[in-house]
Amino acid sequence: MKRQRNESSEVWPRMTRRAVLLGTAQVGLMGVLGWRMKALQIDQADQFALLAEENRVNMRLIPPSRGLIFDRNGIPLATNEPVYRIVIVREAAGEPEEALARLSRVMVLDPEDIQGSLEEMERVASFVPVTVKDRVTWDDVARVTANAPALPGITAEVGLSRNYPAGPDTAHIVGYVGPVSDYDLSLMEDPDPLFQIPKFQFGKTGVEAKYEEQLRGKAGAQRIEVNSLGRVMREISREEGIPGTDLQLTIDADLQAYVEARMEGESAACVVIDCASGDLLAVGNAPSFDPNLFVRGISVPDWTALNENKYRPLSAKAVQGAYPPGSTFKIVTGLAALEAGVIAPEETVYCAGVTDISGIKFHCWKKGGHGNVDYNDSLKYSCDCYYYEVGQRVGIDAISAMAKKLGVGVRPDIPMSAVAEGIAPDGAWKLALFNDVWRVGDTVNASIGQGYVLATPLQLAVMTARVATGREVMPRLVKSIDGVEQPSGAGGPLGINENSLRRARASMFDVVNHARGTAHRSQIMTPGMEMAGKTGTSQVRRITPEERARGVTSNADLPWERRDHALWVDFAPYDNPRVAVCVVVEHGSGGSTAAAPIGRDVTLQALYNGFPPLDAYPSDQRETAGEMQARVRALLAGRSRPTLQRA
Repeated sequence: MKRQRNESSEVWPRMTRRAVLLGTAQVGLMGVLGWRMKALQIDQADQFALLAEENRVNMRLIPPSRGLIFDRNGIPLATNEPVYRIVIVREAAGEPEEALARLSRVMVLDPEDIQGSLEEMERVASFVPVTVKDRVTWDDVARVTANAPALPGITAEVGLSRNYPAGPDTAHIVGYVGPVSDYDLSLMEDPDPLFQIPKFQFGKTGVEAKYEEQLRGKAGAQRIEVNSLGRVMREISREEGIPGTDLQLTIDADLQAYVEARMEGESAACVVIDCASGDLLAVGNAPSFDPNLFVRGISVPDWTALNENKYRPLSAKAVQGAYPPGSTFKIVTGLAALEAGVIAPEETVYCAGVTDISGIKFHCWKKGGHGNVDYNDSLKYSCDCYYYEVGQRVGIDAISAMAKKLGVGVRPDIPMSAVAEGIAPDGAWKLALFNDVWRVGDTVNASIGQGYVLATPLQLAVMTARVATGREVMPRLVKSIDGVEQPSGAGGPLGINENSLRRARASMFDVVNHARGTAHRSQIMTPGMEMAGKTGTSQVRRITPEERARGVTSNADLPWERRDHALWVDFAPYDNPRVAVCVVVEHGSGGSTAAAPIGRDVTLQALYNGFPPLDAYPSDQRETAGEMQARVRALLAGRSRPTLQRA
């Protein structure tokens, strides 16, 4: 018994210590639970009361600011402007028709707005905001905000929308943005999540489309808390996106505006290229359109008017329009013949006004013919029969190769929509396309820029710049990306004998400055700024033998769409080429009368960097030139122009 009492006395202290430790732990745990209950029930009571009312946390994408587009001098061509919009979230708004009916009692909604919103809500997830109406007034925002309790799930937001300060002047170059469509999405392998945002603006044409990914930027993310009525209670977190890349184009906005105004009233195109760098200083298309109409939602009447206009304002003629180059192509044929050595520069060909080839008569534009014509005369007088002869001697393969070396029949690498390749045909091309052999008559037609030959105004401007410089000038439209200068288009040597090029340039000089040159009336009188050029007129209809027998119908007596196209190319100054220009006037009848005067005016504007003095014109044309300048100044004054604020 005594031993048992001793064992119990040893165990008792150990049990007491364990009880104390266990009790302390229990007391500590109860204290922590009590503190946490106090925090939940008292300190955070309001927060959890909100969550108890079926609050939820939503994730929303934050659209990044789209990159800006500037001209070569920093003048803005595409900007972002803040706009107010009304949005609806279907899961918070309840029955969509009833919600929109309530909204229509607060602000004016068109039937199209309501129907479009309903269709959009059917297409997207129930928690995705849908834009009911864009570009609303501040009064509308105030009314919607004031009536928020009666409009669950409907809020006013501020966002950014694209704006084009230059309006129609740069529409075909910069392009425009518009809402992402199902068709757009179907063309993408891995669409950006931003495209799921209703009415998110996406590049549709021009630079906006070609540089869409860079201009778009990267989305940010926002976590927000909304209550059961769909009202935003607070922002939990926010991660800003990455703004889009800014672009600087080579275009000179002032020269571009002048080109557009100078071609007013015509269906025409004009390209001005810097001979030293390949920079495109102007790419004009007339008529044009206002790209802001597409951003804001073009109306049916506006769309119909654009589509039914026979002058095709939506077409970027300068890069999409492929025209028979007419006599401007004689530069190509002549250089091919000189390079091949099939004709000497002083050798003459007799022009009787018509050439008979295998019983088929090919006519010169001058009915009575030009008589004996050498290389210089052939360009100066634009004699067709001379090129019928030398074209047969040199052959279509050499002509086609020279055309491609000068840029015709080669698609330029510039970020504009639907840039055409043109056609510099040869025997293999015809066999592949038509399963037919090349014939002598095909060569004769091609030698004067008719038949299968097609070129865009941009290609003809590049051709002229290459002849003027002897270098492989490449057109460049983007000058810098986020301040990083892009590669120059100056190019290396063409690989054409310099003596051949000198003769071509000298003959082009005589086209303008010789008294009998086809463009003598378009010469520049300022010493040191003399211009060299070439006229062109391309037929768009076939003249039958019967019509020739009774007399060819004058263009003035034909419907507009059956008249000849008028073409012109030039470079200036002759001794130190700075710019090359091409002008095409659709159905303008004659290159010397319709296209060359525009080309001369544009060239002067580029050389003087503004309106030239009237003494740059021949004395008998100064009054007319002054009237033209006054007309253009008035057009420019009445246009919406970008501000001259430099970036």
